[in-house]
Parts: sequence; structure tokens; C-alpha cells
Amino acid sequence: MPANFATEEERVKEQGAVNVLSRWYKPWFYKHVETMLADEHVKVEFIPLRDYYHRHTKSIFWELEEIIPFGNHPVFRWLLGWAVPPKVSFLKLTQTEKIIELYETQHVIQDMLVPASETAAALDVFDTHYEIYPLWLCPFALMDRSDAVAEHAGFLRKPEHKLKGRKFEIFVDLGAYGVPRACKRKEPFNIVAVSRAVESWVASVRGYQMLYATSYQTRGEFEAMFDHSAYFRLKRELDPNGALPVIFDKVCKAGASAWTSAEAKPALSKTKAKTTTSGRGRARSKSS
Repeated sequence: MPANFATEEERVKEQGAVNVLSRWYKPWFYKHVETMLADEHVKVEFIPLRDYYHRHTKSIFWELEEIIPFGNHPVFRWLLGWAVPPKVSFLKLTQTEKIIELYETQHVIQDMLVPASETAAALDVFDTHYEIYPLWLCPFALMDRSDAVAEHAGFLRKPEHKLKGRKFEIFVDLGAYGVPRACKRKEPFNIVAVSRAVESWVASVRGYQMLYATSYQTRGEFEAMFDHSAYFRLKRELDPNGALPVIFDKVCKAGASAWTSAEAKPALSKTKAKTTTSGRGRARSKSS
């Protein structure tokens, strides 16, 4: 299902139908695509640019189906379609401990960048370990930022196989969002082991893991995946005493746990030092 930019004049000339995806009663875009692809006839429709950019917003890509299974039903869309998508901050605020546990152990949100030449192999890896569909695929140009006077600088390493006559190498972003089929089939699923296996394969093909995704890498693995040279130079200049966490501490499970524990110890000691006993022998904290 290819998409191309078009002018209003082209739309009038082709007498194409306009599909305003943002209207509350419209079907979720990926469901709309499934319907169109099931039809053998070629169809052409024109989508306003803003609506196209936000085509997956209403259904949070395809995640909303896990939260509201009947959310794409025509009756729900007509009556309550204006209420979606719910704010993620509100959903987090209303989560119970059990739901949090399920999200931690049976829910995947992963984006990996791999060289375009590894796309087929990456699809096999995602199918073997996650078995989540649809998948998000998006091209990405990894730029070589070096020139005659400056070396390449950036968190992503200098591309090794640039296109002929170009300063970039094409990568593909693969995104898996949702509940793995193994969990839906009530089969054993170890999210740590599975994630570690995918991370290891991505690293082996010069790939990258998106920093917002849940990462189980060690510090050595994380620093080997990304180019920290410019970052460490800047950190030595602006934070020589290590008062702030490094990127690994912010985005990786192991780093975040270690940093949180290190922060908690001084705070706990400080609270204990200010605790005295009242006249009846009960502890009273004076900490603010």
C-alpha cells in the first residue's frame, strides 16, 4: 500500500475520495488497511497530510486493541470514538500492581534499527522471539557527519556501508508493540531471556536499540552498541564528579536499578539520623 504526496489539483483531476482519518467514527487505520488489502481491486484515496501523519495516533498504533478489545466496533466508534486515545499518563495513574506486573512480564514495546540488508533476517528474529503482528517498519538514513575538517560525531556510529555517492547508509526500524503470541496461548514466556536474545542479535549486525524501549543490556554491551566518545568528552567537561547519571543509568534496567539504589541509601541514612524518640518511646521523624 504505497503512499505519495499529492496536490489538491491532482485529487480533483482523479476525482479521488478524501478519507479524513481523524474523525471520531472512522475505523482504526491499520484495520482500514487490512480491509483494503483484502480487496483485490486497486483503490485510491486521498488523506489530508495532518491525518496521515497521525494515522496511528487514534489506536496507539495497534496497542489500543489490547486495552479496549471492542474499540474498533462501529457502535463504540460512533458513541465513544471521540474519547480515544486515552492519555497514557491517565492509564499509568490507574494501573493496579497486577497490571503493572503483566506489562513488565507479558508486554513488549521494542524498536530496533538494523541495516537494510538484514531486514529479512530481522523479521525472522522478531517472529521467532516475539510473534507480534502487525510490525512497524520504517526506513532510516544513518548519516555520516564527518567532513574534511571534522570527524563523525553522534550517538550512532559512523555508517560502514554508505550508498554509492551518498553520505548515508539505509537502516530499517522494526517495531514490535503488544502481547506476544506465546502469552496469548498461555505458554511460558521469559521476557528477559527473549529480550536479551534479540538485543544480542541486533548488536551482532551493527544495529541499535531505541533508547525509549526496555533494555536489558549490560553497561559494556550498551556502550559497545552506541558511540559514547563525544558524550563522554562532554560529560567530563560538564559533570566531572559524576553527579548526574549516565545514559545507561537512564534507559537500561540494570543501570536504573543500580542508580536508584545508590540514591536511596544516602536519603535513608539521612532520615535515620534525624529520627528521635518521643516521650512515649515512639519514633518521630524530623526529616522534611
